Amino acid sequence: MIEIDLKYRRGSFSLNTKCSLAAAVTGLYGPSGAGKSTLLGIIAGLVRPDSGRIVLDGICLFDSELGINVATHQRHIGVVFQESRLFPHLSVQDNLTYGFNLLAANQRRFSLRQIVDLLEIAALLLQKPHTLSGGERQRVALGRALLTSPRLLLLDEPLASLDTRLKNQILPFLKRVKDEIQIPMIYVSHAINEILYLTPQLAMLDKGEIIAAGSFHEVMNDARGLALANSFGLENVVEVYVSQHDVEQGYTVAQLGSQKIYIPLLDLPVGNRVSIAVAAANIALSRDMLSNVTIQNQLMGVVTAIHQVESRMLVSIDVGSIFIAEVTAKAIVDMQIHVGMKLYCLIKTQSIRPLFIA
Repeated sequence: MIEIDLKYRRGSFSLNTKCSLAAAVTGLYGPSGAGKSTLLGIIAGLVRPDSGRIVLDGICLFDSELGINVATHQRHIGVVFQESRLFPHLSVQDNLTYGFNLLAANQRRFSLRQIVDLLEIAALLLQKPHTLSGGERQRVALGRALLTSPRLLLLDEPLASLDTRLKNQILPFLKRVKDEIQIPMIYVSHAINEILYLTPQLAMLDKGEIIAAGSFHEVMNDARGLALANSFGLENVVEVYVSQHDVEQGYTVAQLGSQKIYIPLLDLPVGNRVSIAVAAANIALSRDMLSNVTIQNQLMGVVTAIHQVESRMLVSIDVGSIFIAEVTAKAIVDMQIHVGMKLYCLIKTQSIRPLFIA
């Protein structure tokens, strides 16, 4: 667990953050300029805050009142940046072992072979960084960070400079690190599908302040977190399982809890997981299941919350996962919508967008 309570100001920017992060992986999400990279820099010891306290697994890393400021290299925190920052004159193997060689043998949690095998980079060991692809460089950067045996791994938009194909290659390796190495991680990204592939736990940062933290659906039910997510166009993201394909008619059937949902045709094996997104404005609500309509998805659920965000009325419905539907205030009154009410979510198949293959 990491406990953060700090203040930092430079020019017109200020960071005033207080939170406790206990999940194995926490996604740090927010707009550009919100302070995400600055917060990671402070945790790593690369940036000194003006005041406050940082405690990692019960060990105080910084306390302005007690005069504690543990040096960066003594914090045992690994950092992977957007750019790999490999040493250009060293081979891949020498890059990997740069920090590893500085550790005493009893401090090493992993061997070089373990990390090389985990990240599948054995064929790269004798190469220099300039000969590697962007995805290969990021795997090496990740391996170098892991070989320092960190207590915490900070990933600052590590895939931002990669195209979709390379991102899809790297994300499974990050998932393996999470599942097999089990080092706590804070993962910064502008891409919610990247975060949700690794963890449902989010901390949303805006204007230097953590405005909401918790599971994805808890954040989506927090008024400030929901408002910020809406400004990104993010409203509903759920994970489903592929159960059937109809290539001729151009759709895939997926399982959402105990209900079926029809989504655009995917080139995926049956049984695979996939995250899908649908905008709140593309979900209509009905008291009853309808017949003789072209809308294929009519998912039964129960209203769990009703929020007003500025001029928008947002209704949360539990259909096995939480969907948020945007309706008018008049519809709330006319249909007498209330918490605990059974409703059907009506969703056009073509309004559903697959996000990332998990």
